[in-house]
Amino acid sequence: MSYVNTTERYARVAAPVVVGIALLATWWVASGIPLGRTQLIPSPVEVIASFAENFGIIAEDAFVTGGNALVGLIAGTVIAVTLAGLAVWLRPIDQMTAPLVAAIAVVPIVALTPLLNTMFGASSQFGRQIVAGVAAFVPVFINVLRGLRQARQVERDLFTAYGASGGQRFRKLTLPTAMPYLSTGIRIASSLAVISALVAEYFGGPADGLGTAIATYSKSGNSALAFAYVGASIIVGLLFFFLTVLLEQLVVKRKPR
Repeated sequence: MSYVNTTERYARVAAPVVVGIALLATWWVASGIPLGRTQLIPSPVEVIASFAENFGIIAEDAFVTGGNALVGLIAGTVIAVTLAGLAVWLRPIDQMTAPLVAAIAVVPIVALTPLLNTMFGASSQFGRQIVAGVAAFVPVFINVLRGLRQARQVERDLFTAYGASGGQRFRKLTLPTAMPYLSTGIRIASSLAVISALVAEYFGGPADGLGTAIATYSKSGNSALAFAYVGASIIVGLLFFFLTVLLEQLVVKRKPR
């Protein structure tokens, strides 16, 4: 049994390493393909060198993008949890939120960003944070709403039989049952918040942020630096993802059996 577990453990580590090496090799081969007078894409060496040479400014832009995504994620989560709680508590609100959430889910970020930049000014990060918050709102709301309804009727009846108040039933039963769903919603929303913040930066606003830099250096022909910023965007997204996965694992471990 231990041999099987050890093999599976090594396989989990080896699989992404092999995939990473294969992708790197494919990238290296593709970088040698000519496209007119230039190469199709910059080589990994060029991108790494550009990343190292411009690490300071890339880090500053990464903090801007990460900050916008974090503000949007927190704001979207708070609003989603509040609205989901009200929807479970009051049926009229539940009926009103269904079309509202459906409408928010299909809001085109590309069209929304220029409008927000016009409303709040081209020097404000607020529009980008709103875009990230809108993207984070939907998955958190859907998961929390589902989680708040997961408590079984027999468990509710037991709390009622013991004379528990509504607040006690919420704290001891409904909320603990919904926590894993909340953490899952945040995990999904974290990636969407980062992507939305990047897209919002790409379509105007202040001159900082990873998305703005990617657009600028792509248009100017500095593809190596543009790819370096793409790599920084991936790092920011992975950081958000791993932190929310850790949060989800902690919530699951603490969930009462």
